[in-house]
Amino acid sequence: MKSNEKNSYHDIINLPHHQSVKHRHMDVSDRAAQFSPFAALTGYEAAVEETARVTADRIELSEEALKELNEKLFMIQGSLPKSLDVEITYFVKDDKKKGGSYVTVTGVVKKIDEYERILVMEDKTRVPIEDIRSIRGAMFDRPEEA
Repeated sequence: MKSNEKNSYHDIINLPHHQSVKHRHMDVSDRAAQFSPFAALTGYEAAVEETARVTADRIELSEEALKELNEKLFMIQGSLPKSLDVEITYFVKDDKKKGGSYVTVTGVVKKIDEYERILVMEDKTRVPIEDIRSIRGAMFDRPEEA
């Protein structure tokens, strides 16, 4: 029986490969694209990534820490319009999930808007005063002169 199977293609085995007259030959890269993976669940990967993204809880400051921040804000207000570099860490609420993240900006404070309770940097970054966690800078490191 094996000899019959072997001979069953004997009449066509050496014939040339058929090429269509109506359709052009498909490129190998186009042919491979037919077998590329199919995403049956569109948006699933994005949903998994969003769920896995970690947000931080807002830290409530103690009365002592709030007092220290107020003193530093008064020092900044008193030094304006001088250009003094400061580093401000503040909380930014996440638009999609509960919580948010802490962001640190470095630069020069342009003004403190007491009515809107916003600190405005020279690069136009607006920092809500109630979201500030810490303020650092050279102006706070040196002792006050008598």
